[in-house]
Amino acid sequence: QVQLVESGGGLVQAGGSLRLSCAASGRTFSTYNMGWFRQAPGKEREFVAAISWGGGTTYYADSVKGRFTISRENGKNTVHLQMNSLKPEDTAVYYCAADAPPYTAATRPWYDYWGQGTQVTVSS
Repeated sequence: QVQLVESGGGLVQAGGSLRLSCAASGRTFSTYNMGWFRQAPGKEREFVAAISWGGGTTYYADSVKGRFTISRENGKNTVHLQMNSLKPEDTAVYYCAADAPPYTAATRPWYDYWGQGTQVTVSS
């Protein structure tokens, strides 16, 4: 069992930056692929970014490519999402998720564990 707790959300003006963090419990964090998803009001949850267990492979949604960066610190059981050049359309609740072996999720919402989410609001 893994518990995930997101932090770092808030209100920011368009063009600004935020850094989200997700702290994971348990000793097996380094064996999980990790992902970030977001859900805006009235919309389905959508994929944002993912990183492999070792950090060597990353995936990004086209809408955030070049603006967002996912990273992880296995020694601290933490994954980050650095968000730059934020746009009003980035406004959503952002969720951290963990994908256990055999790693079936990737960019799909089939992750095994989810955090409670953190609100990101970008004003125009």
